[in-house]
Amino acid sequence: MISLNDGYSQLPYSTKFESGQIVEHLHHNYRGLIVALDNSCQATEEWYASNQTQPNRNQAWYHILVDGAQHVTYVAESNMRLDHIKTPVVHPLLNLFFYGVDEGSNRYLRNDVPFDPGKPPDALPPPPPEDIPPLPPTHLS
Repeated sequence: MISLNDGYSQLPYSTKFESGQIVEHLHHNYRGLIVALDNSCQATEEWYASNQTQPNRNQAWYHILVDGAQHVTYVAESNMRLDHIKTPVVHPLLNLFFYGVDEGSNRYLRNDVPFDPGKPPDALPPPPPEDIPPLPPTHLS
């Protein structure tokens, strides 16, 4: 028998994507690598008001290393889909936050360096574990 007085806990929020996955933006035609996520929009009201698509703030939002660029974007879950191109992501911060690639799942392996927008990490990333293959080259020869 279940006692209703014992209370209950809600299931944890389920997100569609995870750190290390490559995604495509549905409206702005770019792809990128998820480096971190928030369960809801943590941006200021001023920033949100300037967002062209105005997606719901009460959903997962992702920090994305934009492929072939030098910036990071903040994107609502409803504005993304998984990338199926399976080509490497090129971004100057890639090796700071990731230590390898699982080629079978086309997923980058995240290290322990915290992602804090607006504040660079205090130290270099830890070396990758010995049994993990290195990232592929990020430039064409």
